[in-house]
Amino acid sequence: MLRYRYLFEQMFRRELRAKYKGSALGVVWYLVNPLILMAVYTVMFRYLLKAVAIPDYPLFLIVGLVVWTFFSQSLLAASTSLVEQASLVATVRFPREAIPAAVVSVQLVPFLVLLAVATPIALVVRDSFGAGLLLLAPIVVCLFALALGLALVVSVGHAYFRDVQPVLAAALLPWFFVTPIFFRLEDLPGLEGQPVIEALLRWGNPIAPFIEAVRDILYSGAVPQAATLLYIVAVTAVAVVGGLAVFRRGERELAVVL
Repeated sequence: MLRYRYLFEQMFRRELRAKYKGSALGVVWYLVNPLILMAVYTVMFRYLLKAVAIPDYPLFLIVGLVVWTFFSQSLLAASTSLVEQASLVATVRFPREAIPAAVVSVQLVPFLVLLAVATPIALVVRDSFGAGLLLLAPIVVCLFALALGLALVVSVGHAYFRDVQPVLAAALLPWFFVTPIFFRLEDLPGLEGQPVIEALLRWGNPIAPFIEAVRDILYSGAVPQAATLLYIVAVTAVAVVGGLAVFRRGERELAVVL
C-alpha cells in the first residue's frame, strides 16, 4: 500500500469527486440526513410514543446515528467497489485492497465533519469535558479499521456472489434497530434476569460497543469501561486480520470472476 500510495490517493480523489459530483453543497447533504433522522426519531420516541426519558435526547441520538451511518454506508459502498472497478482490476497490477480502502476512506470524510460538529455541541450542552476525550481519536481509528476489515470481506464476497450487496442491505435494517442507537440497554424493559439476551445485544453486535464508547465520552463525559475498550481492540484486530485473510484468499481469481 505504501508503494502504491499515489494510486490510492488518486482512487480516493476519484471516489470523492464521484460522491459529490453535480452537488452544489457537496458534503453538506451528507450532514442533513442524520440530522433529519435525529429530528424524526426524537419526535417519534420522545414525544409521540413517550418511550424514552433520556435528557438531551437529540444529542444522545445523533452520537449513535453518526457512528452507525459511517459503519453502514462504508459496508454498502465497499460491497460493490470491486465489481465497479473490474476493468482496473483486470488490467493494472496493484494491491486490490486499495479499492475498498479508498471507498471506506471517502465515507470517513462526512463522518469526521459530523463528529466535528457534534463534539463541541455535546461538550457545551452536556458539560462532558473529561479525560475520556483523549480516547476519542483511538476509538475512531479502531472504528475505521473495523469498517475496513468488514469491507474487505463483503467486497470480495460480492465479486464472487452478486447476492452479497442486496443481502447486506436487507440485513442492515434489522441490525439498525437492535443496535443501541435509540436506547440504553440498561433501560430496556424485559432484560432484567435475561443476561444472555443482554450479552448478545451488547457483545454480539460488533458496532454496539463503539456507539456506547463514543456516547460515554461525548454525552456522559465518562471514560468507557475497560471491558468495552478491550472488546473494541479485540474485535478490530479480528476484523482486520480476518478481512485481509479472506480478501487475499479470494483475490487470486478476481480477474476471472469479475
